[in-house]
Amino acid sequence: MTTERTSTTSVILVEGASDRAAVLEAARLLGMDLASGGVSVVPMGGAMSVRRFAAELGPGGAGLRLRGLCDAGEVRFFERAGLASPDIYLCRPDLEAELLRALGVGRAEAVLEAEGDLRLFRMFQQQPAQRARPVEAQLHRFLGTTSGRKEHYGAVLTAALAADELPAPLRGVVLSEPSPV
Repeated sequence: MTTERTSTTSVILVEGASDRAAVLEAARLLGMDLASGGVSVVPMGGAMSVRRFAAELGPGGAGLRLRGLCDAGEVRFFERAGLASPDIYLCRPDLEAELLRALGVGRAEAVLEAEGDLRLFRMFQQQPAQRARPVEAQLHRFLGTTSGRKEHYGAVLTAALAADELPAPLRGVVLSEPSPV
Protein backbone atom coordinates (compact mmCIF):
# COMPACT_ATOMS: atom_id res chain seq x y z
CA MET A 1 0.00 0.00 0.00
CA THR A 2 2.92 2.34 -0.27
CA THR A 3 2.52 5.48 -2.31
CA GLU A 4 4.64 6.27 -5.35
CA ARG A 5 6.74 9.04 -3.81
CA THR A 6 7.91 10.06 -0.38
CA SER A 7 6.78 13.64 -1.10
CA THR A 8 3.18 12.55 -1.56
CA THR A 9 0.67 14.86 0.12
CA SER A 10 -2.51 13.59 -1.51
CA VAL A 11 -3.80 10.23 -2.74
CA ILE A 12 -6.44 9.38 -5.30
CA LEU A 13 -7.86 5.98 -4.33
CA VAL A 14 -9.22 4.04 -7.30
CA GLU A 15 -10.81 0.62 -7.49
CA GLY A 16 -8.37 -0.95 -9.95
CA ALA A 17 -5.67 -0.69 -12.58
CA SER A 18 -8.04 0.46 -15.35
CA ASP A 19 -9.17 3.40 -13.22
CA ARG A 20 -5.56 4.29 -12.44
CA ALA A 21 -4.67 4.19 -16.15
CA ALA A 22 -7.59 6.49 -16.97
CA VAL A 23 -6.74 8.95 -14.18
CA LEU A 24 -3.11 9.16 -15.27
CA GLU A 25 -4.12 9.69 -18.90
CA ALA A 26 -6.70 12.33 -17.90
CA ALA A 27 -4.00 14.16 -15.95
CA ARG A 28 -1.77 14.09 -19.04
CA LEU A 29 -4.60 15.49 -21.18
CA LEU A 30 -5.14 18.25 -18.62
CA GLY A 31 -1.43 19.09 -18.60
CA MET A 32 -0.93 17.99 -15.02
CA ASP A 33 1.97 16.04 -13.53
CA LEU A 34 0.31 14.45 -10.54
CA ALA A 35 3.50 13.00 -9.08
CA SER A 36 5.34 16.33 -9.10
CA GLY A 37 2.25 17.86 -7.48
CA GLY A 38 2.51 15.36 -4.63
CA VAL A 39 -0.44 13.25 -5.80
CA SER A 40 -0.29 9.45 -6.00
CA VAL A 41 -2.92 7.32 -7.71
CA VAL A 42 -3.39 4.08 -5.78
CA PRO A 43 -5.37 1.12 -7.15
CA MET A 44 -6.90 -0.82 -4.27
CA GLY A 45 -7.91 -4.06 -5.96
CA GLY A 46 -11.59 -3.32 -5.40
CA ALA A 47 -13.79 -0.84 -3.56
CA MET A 48 -14.18 -3.05 -0.51
CA SER A 49 -10.51 -2.40 0.31
CA VAL A 50 -10.99 1.35 0.71
CA ARG A 51 -11.39 1.25 4.50
CA ARG A 52 -7.97 -0.39 4.91
CA PHE A 53 -6.31 2.09 2.53
CA ALA A 54 -8.03 5.07 4.13
CA ALA A 55 -6.89 3.96 7.61
CA GLU A 56 -3.29 3.56 6.48
CA LEU A 57 -3.00 6.62 4.24
CA GLY A 58 -5.55 9.12 5.55
CA PRO A 59 -5.69 11.39 8.58
CA GLY A 60 -5.48 8.53 11.09
CA GLY A 61 -2.49 6.96 9.32
CA ALA A 62 0.00 8.74 7.09
CA GLY A 63 -2.02 11.97 7.25
CA LEU A 64 -2.50 12.35 3.52
CA ARG A 65 -5.46 14.04 1.87
CA LEU A 66 -7.66 11.41 0.26
CA ARG A 67 -10.08 11.51 -2.62
CA GLY A 68 -11.59 8.60 -4.47
CA LEU A 69 -12.97 7.62 -7.86
CA CYS A 70 -15.54 4.84 -7.74
CA ASP A 71 -18.48 3.22 -9.45
CA ALA A 72 -21.85 4.53 -8.26
CA GLY A 73 -22.68 1.15 -6.75
CA GLU A 74 -19.56 1.23 -4.58
CA VAL A 75 -19.93 4.68 -3.00
CA ARG A 76 -21.10 3.24 0.34
CA PHE A 77 -17.66 1.68 0.89
CA PHE A 78 -15.96 5.04 0.38
CA GLU A 79 -18.42 6.79 2.70
CA ARG A 80 -17.98 4.14 5.40
CA ALA A 81 -14.22 4.58 5.10
CA GLY A 82 -14.65 8.22 6.08
CA LEU A 83 -14.17 10.00 2.77
CA ALA A 84 -16.27 13.15 2.62
CA SER A 85 -18.83 13.48 -0.20
CA PRO A 86 -16.93 16.29 -1.98
CA ASP A 87 -13.90 13.98 -2.19
CA ILE A 88 -15.77 11.04 -3.76
CA TYR A 89 -16.13 11.14 -7.54
CA LEU A 90 -18.84 8.82 -8.84
CA CYS A 91 -18.82 7.14 -12.21
CA ARG A 92 -22.35 6.26 -13.32
CA PRO A 93 -22.61 3.35 -13.41
CA ASP A 94 -18.85 2.86 -13.87
CA LEU A 95 -15.81 4.41 -15.53
CA GLU A 96 -16.09 2.38 -18.73
CA ALA A 97 -19.66 3.59 -19.25
CA GLU A 98 -18.56 7.19 -18.64
CA LEU A 99 -15.80 6.88 -21.24
CA LEU A 100 -18.04 5.15 -23.79
CA ARG A 101 -20.73 7.84 -23.34
CA ALA A 102 -18.16 10.60 -23.80
CA LEU A 103 -16.82 9.01 -27.00
CA GLY A 104 -20.01 7.66 -28.53
CA VAL A 105 -20.22 4.38 -30.43
CA GLY A 106 -18.51 5.55 -33.62
CA ARG A 107 -15.44 6.96 -31.92
CA ALA A 108 -15.21 4.00 -29.52
CA GLU A 109 -15.26 1.60 -32.47
CA ALA A 110 -12.60 3.72 -34.19
CA VAL A 111 -10.42 3.28 -31.10
CA LEU A 112 -10.98 -0.48 -31.23
CA GLU A 113 -9.99 -0.44 -34.89
CA ALA A 114 -6.83 1.56 -34.20
CA GLU A 115 -5.93 -0.94 -31.45
CA GLY A 116 -6.52 -3.93 -33.73
CA ASP A 117 -9.55 -5.17 -31.78
CA LEU A 118 -12.47 -4.23 -34.03
CA ARG A 119 -12.55 -7.66 -35.73
CA LEU A 120 -12.64 -9.33 -32.29
CA PHE A 121 -15.43 -7.00 -31.25
CA ARG A 122 -17.45 -7.84 -34.37
CA MET A 123 -17.07 -11.55 -33.57
CA PHE A 124 -18.09 -10.86 -29.97
CA GLN A 125 -21.24 -9.08 -31.21
CA GLN A 126 -22.31 -12.28 -32.99
CA GLN A 127 -22.36 -14.35 -29.81
CA PRO A 128 -25.93 -15.38 -28.97
CA ALA A 129 -25.89 -13.56 -25.62
CA GLN A 130 -24.83 -10.31 -27.31
CA ARG A 131 -26.94 -10.17 -30.46
CA ALA A 132 -29.99 -8.44 -28.99
CA ARG A 133 -28.05 -6.05 -26.73
CA PRO A 134 -27.48 -2.40 -27.68
CA VAL A 135 -24.02 -1.65 -29.11
CA GLU A 136 -23.15 0.43 -26.04
CA ALA A 137 -23.80 -2.58 -23.79
CA GLN A 138 -21.79 -4.82 -26.12
CA LEU A 139 -18.84 -2.41 -26.05
CA HIS A 140 -19.02 -2.19 -22.28
CA ARG A 141 -19.02 -5.97 -21.87
CA PHE A 142 -16.28 -6.44 -24.48
CA LEU A 143 -13.90 -4.27 -22.47
CA GLY A 144 -14.02 -6.71 -19.57
CA THR A 145 -13.75 -10.02 -21.43
CA THR A 146 -9.96 -10.44 -21.53
CA SER A 147 -7.37 -10.00 -18.80
CA GLY A 148 -5.66 -6.63 -19.13
CA ARG A 149 -8.14 -5.24 -21.66
CA LYS A 150 -9.89 -2.92 -19.16
CA GLU A 151 -6.59 -1.40 -18.06
CA HIS A 152 -5.39 -0.93 -21.63
CA TYR A 153 -8.66 0.65 -22.72
CA GLY A 154 -8.88 2.77 -19.59
CA ALA A 155 -5.89 4.67 -20.93
CA VAL A 156 -6.65 4.38 -24.65
CA LEU A 157 -10.30 5.47 -24.48
CA THR A 158 -9.35 8.38 -22.23
CA ALA A 159 -6.58 9.39 -24.64
CA ALA A 160 -9.12 9.50 -27.48
CA LEU A 161 -10.94 12.34 -25.73
CA ALA A 162 -10.09 16.02 -25.73
CA ALA A 163 -9.52 17.53 -22.30
CA ASP A 164 -12.89 19.30 -22.42
CA GLU A 165 -14.64 15.99 -23.21
CA LEU A 166 -13.43 14.14 -20.12
CA PRO A 167 -16.26 12.74 -18.03
CA ALA A 168 -16.97 14.96 -15.02
CA PRO A 169 -15.88 12.45 -12.35
CA LEU A 170 -12.56 11.80 -14.08
CA ARG A 171 -11.89 15.48 -14.66
CA GLY A 172 -12.98 16.37 -11.13
CA VAL A 173 -10.81 13.82 -9.32
CA VAL A 174 -7.73 14.94 -11.28
CA LEU A 175 -8.36 18.66 -10.80
CA SER A 176 -9.60 18.15 -7.24
CA GLU A 177 -12.81 20.01 -8.02
CA PRO A 178 -15.56 19.43 -5.43
CA SER A 179 -17.74 16.49 -6.44
CA PRO A 180 -21.51 16.93 -6.79
CA VAL A 181 -22.26 13.50 -5.22
